[in-house]
Amino acid sequence: MKTLIGGAIAVLLGVVGLAVWFDEFLKLLAGCVPLVLLLGGGLGLYLGFDELKDSWKKDEGVDAPTSQDAKS
Repeated sequence: MKTLIGGAIAVLLGVVGLAVWFDEFLKLLAGCVPLVLLLGGGLGLYLGFDELKDSWKKDEGVDAPTSQDAKS
């Protein structure tokens, strides 16, 4: 019950704060969106390159004989 009341108070204060400082909220949002896009794009590039390196290793492993194949 305490969580419900605390959540309701937080929502009420958030709505009032957003109404009072809406211009500042938009400025903050305008400043954060490019940063989030830059960091998200960098993370996507890193993960894509890592996946590409893994696929290169997998392709190299198909043609190269392993030590178990050489013994048989």
